[in-house]
Amino acid sequence: MAEVELKTAPADFRFPTTNQTRHCFTRYIEFHRCLAAKGEESIECEKFAKYYRSLCPGEWIEKWNEQRENGTFPGPL
Repeated sequence: MAEVELKTAPADFRFPTTNQTRHCFTRYIEFHRCLAAKGEESIECEKFAKYYRSLCPGEWIEKWNEQRENGTFPGPL
């Protein structure tokens, strides 16, 4: 797997405050919706992956991935 270069996600008017929790969660969902719509190999989805990886703590990502695998993820995918 290629090494991922992490950069800060661009400013998003939907998240004007310094607390980026919702921004992180939304970007994670956008990435997985993109994969579902365009397929696992879609290059268009990589920007969402970079965004959520730069915003979300690794522990959250691991937990959400596990929840998706178990069918218990709380978000709308």
